[in-house]
Amino acid sequence: MATVAFPTRDDFAALLNDTLGGESTGFEGRVVKGTVTAIENDVAVIDVGLKSEGRVPLREFAPAPGVKAELKVGDEVEVYVDRVENSHGEAMLSRDRARREAAWDKLEGEFAAGNRVDGVIFGRVKGGFTVDLNGAVAFLPGSQVDIRPVRDVTPLMDIPQPFQVLKMDRRRGNIVVSRRAVLEETRAEQRTGLIQSLAEGQVVDGVVKNITDYGAFVDLGGIDGLLHVTDISYKRVNHPSEVINIGDTVRVQIVRINRDTQRISLGMKQLESDPWEGAGAKYPVGAKFSGRVTNITEYGAFVELESGIEGLVHVSEMSWTKKNVHPGKIVSTSQEVEVVILEVDEEKRRISLGLKQAQNNPWDSFAERHPIGSTVEGEVKNATEFGLFIGLDGDIDGMVHMSDIAWGVTGEEALAMHHKGETIQAQVLDIDPEKERISLGIKQLERGGVSGGASAGGSGVNKNQIVTVTVLAVNDGGLDVQVGDDGAHGFIKRSDLGRDRDEQRPERYQPGQKFDAMVTGFDRSKKPTFSIKAMQLAEEKQAVQQYGSSDSGASLGDILGAALKARDEA
Repeated sequence: MATVAFPTRDDFAALLNDTLGGESTGFEGRVVKGTVTAIENDVAVIDVGLKSEGRVPLREFAPAPGVKAELKVGDEVEVYVDRVENSHGEAMLSRDRARREAAWDKLEGEFAAGNRVDGVIFGRVKGGFTVDLNGAVAFLPGSQVDIRPVRDVTPLMDIPQPFQVLKMDRRRGNIVVSRRAVLEETRAEQRTGLIQSLAEGQVVDGVVKNITDYGAFVDLGGIDGLLHVTDISYKRVNHPSEVINIGDTVRVQIVRINRDTQRISLGMKQLESDPWEGAGAKYPVGAKFSGRVTNITEYGAFVELESGIEGLVHVSEMSWTKKNVHPGKIVSTSQEVEVVILEVDEEKRRISLGLKQAQNNPWDSFAERHPIGSTVEGEVKNATEFGLFIGLDGDIDGMVHMSDIAWGVTGEEALAMHHKGETIQAQVLDIDPEKERISLGIKQLERGGVSGGASAGGSGVNKNQIVTVTVLAVNDGGLDVQVGDDGAHGFIKRSDLGRDRDEQRPERYQPGQKFDAMVTGFDRSKKPTFSIKAMQLAEEKQAVQQYGSSDSGASLGDILGAALKARDEA
């Protein structure tokens, strides 16, 4: 190669690149050391051995934002060579890029080793915050700021603190860090040490940190324990906030420690005297006590007898008469009630109470006021296929079986005589307070009836019986009659006054006139109905069977003549 007598600037640049190994492997994109040759206003002039010097703002040399850079001529610094030469012929240098590159190199080593790194939260972005890791900018997601959600992170900003690098991508310039991981690791170390120093049964003081529906979390100095709502007090506590508040200092006993899961169960009531000790002696079965209703459920009501001791009144023990109703319709919360002790189980901490037992049994009271054989009056509450239910004094019901409704009729016919809402009188037949049953009878009150319902009819007569009646009144539709002189009143329809039409005339009879008739049934008011026609047909049939038939050749007149003669002779 010929020697150039007067080399140009380009010749010098080519010679320099050859010395450094070519442009591709030269200064650009590298961190190099340089010397401060001058400081002009807010700019430092730095010589890195290139064709020209570079200019870097002094603020890039500041140790922290807002702090003045302490830089003087002759200082050796590291800078990043962005370009060897720009359009003005100057080298483009950057102290920030040099710091970031150095920080990335260090972070990659710490990330590979799983070590923590120090950083400062300095800004807020969408979804989280920005962290300065000694030159490299990382992203801190909002969920990774603390163990629990933090509403205000202002106290955490601009303070050096440790972080855990979760992810790094140098090509994209992406770093994700977590403060929460550091806190959890630190807390786990503290919890392990603290748990080792605690023992079941130990009494400690703690601060209530959080309250839920099922209990409260208490800080024991670095580790939380759960104070369940059932362990706050022996008395009923519906919500922990009724007894304690966040920030309260409470004395608790360690009930259980699970060293594997690092869970601690706490109790406050364990520090109090147990009211259930000797409960069987304090509350003997059959004794009556006053209490306050604390809670109402579908199956009964809880009654507090004293602080810490509650008993259950089952829905079946709440009322003598109100069946299948919600307990809330019988008692209300905070109501003072009298109850009777039915059963005590100290081991299971259960007391069964009775509300109705503290009141008079209405069946016993009814038996005292209405002995068997007495007459009662009530309204028909319900009619079933087997009888009638009658409402009685004391809000109880008595039952009239269909066989005890009326004499001489079938049960179905007897049931048809009455309807719901009707007021009737009945006789007390039997009372069973234990089974809560009262048997009544209607027919037993009918005049002429036989005690026990043996054979008499609806008003002293039976169906199909032939009786002598007395005409009380004559009208167009028939006759009002009475059995004998003081028997049951009844009615004979016009069509029942005889077989023949000329006999079916009411005017043929006079008040006071007596004649025989057959009882054909009873109306809805249980009055008997009579028929002369039915009696004639019955006598005719009987005469034919007894004195002759169509095969004997005797005429109907002969047969009836013989029957009448036999009756007269008798």
